[in-house]
Amino acid sequence: MTASPAPVTIATGIPIFDGHNDTLLDLPLSGRSFFERSDEGHLDLPRAREGGLGGGFFAVFIRDPEVVPEISPDADTDDTTAPAARMASRYTDPANLPPQMPLDYAQREAMRAVARLFRLEAASDGAAMVVRSARELKMCLLDGAFAMELHFEGAEAIDPDLDALQVYHEAGLRSLGITWSRPNRFGYGVPFQFPASPDTGPGLTDLGKALVRACNELRIMIDLSHLNEAGFWDVAALSNAPLVATHSNAHAICASTRNLTDRQLDAIRDSEGLVGLNYNVGFLHPEGSRDVAMDLGIMVDHLDYLIARLGDDKVGLGSDFDGATMPEGVRDASRLPNLLDAMRARGYDEATIRKVAYENWLRVLEKTWGE
Repeated sequence: MTASPAPVTIATGIPIFDGHNDTLLDLPLSGRSFFERSDEGHLDLPRAREGGLGGGFFAVFIRDPEVVPEISPDADTDDTTAPAARMASRYTDPANLPPQMPLDYAQREAMRAVARLFRLEAASDGAAMVVRSARELKMCLLDGAFAMELHFEGAEAIDPDLDALQVYHEAGLRSLGITWSRPNRFGYGVPFQFPASPDTGPGLTDLGKALVRACNELRIMIDLSHLNEAGFWDVAALSNAPLVATHSNAHAICASTRNLTDRQLDAIRDSEGLVGLNYNVGFLHPEGSRDVAMDLGIMVDHLDYLIARLGDDKVGLGSDFDGATMPEGVRDASRLPNLLDAMRARGYDEATIRKVAYENWLRVLEKTWGE
């Protein structure tokens, strides 16, 4: 693997910190290098530098053993859909979801993904760093090292006794989504449906409630994206930390089950939490369209709505790079300045853009993790 250059200053002046990517899953699926610029996928270090991306949450996502993404060598080169996202059609019918995966399989796959993250850090020659504190994240954003935060998207790799949670935390786990869009021993994810309510089934199990308490004790941030509405309210009733949805949008604009109702947004606001804007076209477009030619103004519509409901200090960015279908205007990390320009065109001042780009993430992570 080719090592990247030494840390450099973010060229755009405003670094962006991103609340979600699936790059750890996409790299082996696509066979590309994180350190070489590619036209495949959405995120690699050269494109991150071009677009001013200073770091993000790197998700450990474990696909079901029998569900394999469709990857065609003849795929349309203009398709902005990540290979991992092509599995999503399997998760639309609550009555036909895969069975709970075996713990040994989940832990084996999680170990591979976590090792992949640490190998990226080791191979970067100082250009990338796995961050474990808000102080380390701030340092990276200031000196230009690319910040990588270890996140689990779904708790399938955690055992009922929660021993693995302690081990993963010692390794660097700092945020956890209790579910993806499928059930597990801790709770029920929200299947992909449009138009539909996120109130799709029961909430957390007793184990799920114990997991929330354990995360609070370890100061692991709980991610509410992909959790159904009943599970959301269970977390809200139990957690003593800010409520955070790393990559979700406004249900009032796009009635996807993956988006947040006004009542949920109000609870996040009242907890001093944060919502990260998801770039997936299907979670943005008011009609649920997956047309990648979607105007970036629709993304700013969601930002307008979220800021009006939450305040300008409780909204960030959560792209879902390498895990979703991107609008053409932000088809990969190199085009992130287009989103900032769309915000400027709407009348956002530089101070607010800076808050949404990274300062709000720093605030909520300092409050959750400590300094």
